[in-house]
Amino acid sequence: MKTNTGQTDTILNRGVEEIIEKDHLIELLSSGKKLRVKFGIDPTAPDIHLGHTVPLRKLRQFQEAGHQIVLIIGDFTGMIGDPSGRSEERKPLTEKDIKTNLKRYLEQAGKVLDIKKVEVHYNSEWHKKEGLAAMLEMARAVSFQQVIKRADFQKRIDAEQDITLIEMLYPLLQGYDSVKIKADVEVGGTDQKFNLLMGRRVQRHFKQPEQDIITVPLIEGTDGVKKMSKSYGNYIGVTENPNDMFGKIMSIPDPLINKYFELLTDIDAPKGNPYRSKMLLAETIVGMYHSPAIAKKAKENWIKTFSKKETPEDAKELKVKKEINLLNLLLASGVESKSEARRLIQQKAIKIDDVTKENTEETLKLKGGEILKVGKHRFFKIK
Repeated sequence: MKTNTGQTDTILNRGVEEIIEKDHLIELLSSGKKLRVKFGIDPTAPDIHLGHTVPLRKLRQFQEAGHQIVLIIGDFTGMIGDPSGRSEERKPLTEKDIKTNLKRYLEQAGKVLDIKKVEVHYNSEWHKKEGLAAMLEMARAVSFQQVIKRADFQKRIDAEQDITLIEMLYPLLQGYDSVKIKADVEVGGTDQKFNLLMGRRVQRHFKQPEQDIITVPLIEGTDGVKKMSKSYGNYIGVTENPNDMFGKIMSIPDPLINKYFELLTDIDAPKGNPYRSKMLLAETIVGMYHSPAIAKKAKENWIKTFSKKETPEDAKELKVKKEINLLNLLLASGVESKSEARRLIQQKAIKIDDVTKENTEETLKLKGGEILKVGKHRFFKIK
């Protein structure tokens, strides 16, 4: 089974930051061997956003070329917490957190991968069973100096912040996953490079061929500055309402257009008008995660709402009391918390009948029929 030239070119070049070792990977792809391609997930949250799909799409390219995707669910390592990119110790997950977060993860990953063909492992399969003797043997694979020189640890040392021994063990445990599933290739974000390289080192210690590595870029969120994250409020979820998804993509800064096309779609960014490019981008991505017909409707709705300044026909009906506090109105509309409601009000993101609401303590006297706008993309007709 040889990977054809077009597939090889896509795997090696589209949306790739770095490959270690590229010549060896080219040789493997030409050999006819069915490669075992590893991707590790610590289930820190239940929902997937477009940033998460960047490595998943790279896995799909391998899958379409006939290779075996091996997904490692870090139910054991998730209870430690990945220190990558952290300025302080990450709060560990409980077993209950992990079970809750896993419920929808595979279902959402199935929007990108053919999950039925994915080999799934939970790393508690070996880390819980093999015990201290295996841990001590694993620890022989790397020196203290090699672990402590990672950049995020150095920053914390300079800031006189503690680094726990368990955090230092994390990359070792992740590397051991590569040994257990005999990975030929591992895919991850650029922030995972240290952990991915650890997989090579641990495989070498256990006399296995070292996995090749593909790192993919991190993608900025809708603000165009910080990496996409729910905690930054700049994310686009793969299960979001299609109108919200379309609107968020239309709101990205123009310099992100080409990057979004390359990392999030199979088509290249057209040259010319940024508005038309974003329109194509939004319709393409909504079509991928919903359907082309739904994407077309979302596009029509966006044009009608934002170009012609009309209220969308499918604005949700919101039943509330005639006299209600503004914060409670926002909670009724689906805003997650009062603190989030206050943040939206402070950002001047709340309008009623096109009048911006700025007083968090305001008590509203409603007649019915008013249009509540929450952020840029959510509309409600009050009843």
